[in-house]
Amino acid sequence: MDNKKGMNWFFVFIAFTLGLTLIKHIDFKNLTLKEPVLDVLYIVVFIISIYLIIKDLKKTTEK
Repeated sequence: MDNKKGMNWFFVFIAFTLGLTLIKHIDFKNLTLKEPVLDVLYIVVFIISIYLIIKDLKKTTEK
């Protein structure tokens, strides 16, 4: 029998929350950030969480 792990919902929740926060903090008209240092940290963690979600999905589909 195959044990399929599925999606890691923890990283999905983090990516969703950070994505909404980034949308609120980015001024698209002037391309500026409200709180630059904190928003850069949000962007880094957002990218890492998306990477881990994709990595986990690829691992489960290969088996």
